[in-house]
Amino acid sequence: MMLMTAVAWIYVVGLMALTEASIVAGVMTFLLYCVIPLSILFYLTGSRRRKRKAARIAEMRASTLASADDKTKTADT
Repeated sequence: MMLMTAVAWIYVVGLMALTEASIVAGVMTFLLYCVIPLSILFYLTGSRRRKRKAARIAEMRASTLASADDKTKTADT
C-alpha cells in the first residue's frame, strides 16, 4: 500500500515539476517535494526490516559457529 502511495506521489510531483517555469525550478521542485521526503520516509519505515535482517545474519553466524564447534568436538574424540 505504501509503495502505491509513493508511486502516486512521484507522479503528482513529476507533473508539478513539468509545469514549472524553468528547468532549474522543476528540478528543485522534484528534489524538494519528492526525492528528499520519500528517501526520509523509506529510511524511517525500513528500520524494522533492517533490524530483522541484522537478527537473521546474527542467527546464521551463531548457527555456523555452533556447527563448526560440533565438527571440532567430533574430530577431537
